[in-house]
Amino acid sequence: MPDRAPQPVERQLPTEEARDLIALVRDIVQREIAPRAAEEEDAGHFPREVFTLLSDSGLLGLPYDSDFGGGDQPYEVYLQVLEELAAARLTVGLGVSVHSLACHALAGYGTKEQQTEHLPAILGGGLLGAYCLSEPSSGSDAASLRTKAVRDGDDWIITGTKAWITHGGVADFCTVLARTGVEGPRGITAFLVPGDAEGLSAATPEKKMGMKGSPTAQLHFDGVRVPDTRRIGDEGQGFAIALSALDSGRLGIAACAIGVAQAALDEAVTYATGRQQFGRPVADFQGLRFMLADMATQIEAGRSLYLAAARLRDAGLPFSREAAMAKLFCTDAAMKVTTDAVQVLGGYGYTADFPVERYMREAKVLQIVEGTNQIQRMVIARHVVGPESR
Repeated sequence: MPDRAPQPVERQLPTEEARDLIALVRDIVQREIAPRAAEEEDAGHFPREVFTLLSDSGLLGLPYDSDFGGGDQPYEVYLQVLEELAAARLTVGLGVSVHSLACHALAGYGTKEQQTEHLPAILGGGLLGAYCLSEPSSGSDAASLRTKAVRDGDDWIITGTKAWITHGGVADFCTVLARTGVEGPRGITAFLVPGDAEGLSAATPEKKMGMKGSPTAQLHFDGVRVPDTRRIGDEGQGFAIALSALDSGRLGIAACAIGVAQAALDEAVTYATGRQQFGRPVADFQGLRFMLADMATQIEAGRSLYLAAARLRDAGLPFSREAAMAKLFCTDAAMKVTTDAVQVLGGYGYTADFPVERYMREAKVLQIVEGTNQIQRMVIARHVVGPESR
């Protein structure tokens, strides 16, 4: 049996424009991202130049309105772009997803004046965003956040600490959720804060087991002053805005997870068809063949699940349950597939000479970010059997 090189995913795309878009992404991946991914991840290098290239290529605002610099692409297409990017380097795929998440509040709830002023630079002007919801003492229980915004004339003064912020310290703008009123979800408001605002600082980035090229850091707001013109939506509407963003963001994480899993499967197939033991390729042995078949099946199931949810979103239908299901299934599948890929490569899989150990380390975070998979199960259960008894 000859070595079998990985084949590009055969994608069902709705338009010729979408097919051209995927071809563009694959070209950028092959030239600018994949060749340096392992080395730069190992060095902890954040590829800002790649995000600049993606912005210049029209790939940072794909699901948003072209009137403001977006790409007018359906989520069905945008998510497949994310999958391609994440397969090459999760730092890039997840970074684009987080940027899109940070754009959601302004694009969906901002006034026309706010959108006209800020969206062109955010969607296609080379800027990079961060999404600031979690705090040191409020992760899964986001409604208990403590960062405060106090009215001072025509301004707001923001004070507090946000935690686990992707692009913390390198973002050009932040979508910040802060408490402006009563305790609980009804007292939270959204703000668009410049990354260089006076009083805003970043802590030393976290030392992580994976995604070392993506800075994750606490952000400290020490009396950061922002004008009321940067308040997004009504006072007290922020938590609803945040939940709306997270439904879409969870689909982004699902797509990234399938990208990582696909990369791991491709590496495992290449190794198994080329590695000889007992006089024949190890891919001839039924134990490995069945393992690879299961890996491929999980990937296809996950891809179908996130695309089905995306099509609901594109049709303007409710998709919160399906988004939680996609995030849960795809990230669990990525963890299983990448672990199995390490097993297929045996001792080589445990070394940094092959990328599958990196994929396994990276897959783990996807079960945690944008709502842990335990939270996804709670969301799904509420849709299935109703809210918990009090």
